[in-house]
Amino acid sequence: MKWITRSHVHVDRVACPWLITRFIDSDAEFLFVPKSCVLEVAAREKGIAFDTPGAELHHRDGLCTFDVIIEAYELTDKALLRMARVINAADTDRLEADPLAAGFEAIAVGYSLRYPEDLQNIQRQFEVYDALYAWCRLDAARGKA
Repeated sequence: MKWITRSHVHVDRVACPWLITRFIDSDAEFLFVPKSCVLEVAAREKGIAFDTPGAELHHRDGLCTFDVIIEAYELTDKALLRMARVINAADTDRLEADPLAAGFEAIAVGYSLRYPEDLQNIQRQFEVYDALYAWCRLDAARGKA
């Protein structure tokens, strides 16, 4: 399936492709387009728009798109839910809501500076998200999630 979102990825637009590939669609193809074109390209490509105004999978009620996708696909993995708290806090500029959020925001900015091309950026950052998920699994196993 093709998944379409805004170009110039940041926390949520890296976290969502990671989540989609790891838990929903291992063959996902991602297209990053200007904000004004996302819905049009999604319709033309018969894909799923996400993290853009007007898309079904978008921020709502204090949830970032990562949270919305978890909810929409009924994912219940405790480690993933712990990870969602970090992503939400970093993406919604509520860094005080989770102790890992500020560091994750800093990493996202650094990757954007080093890898301004979106596909390369997400490919490089997936390793970081895999590591965060591994930590969240440990945190959940300790009963802290």
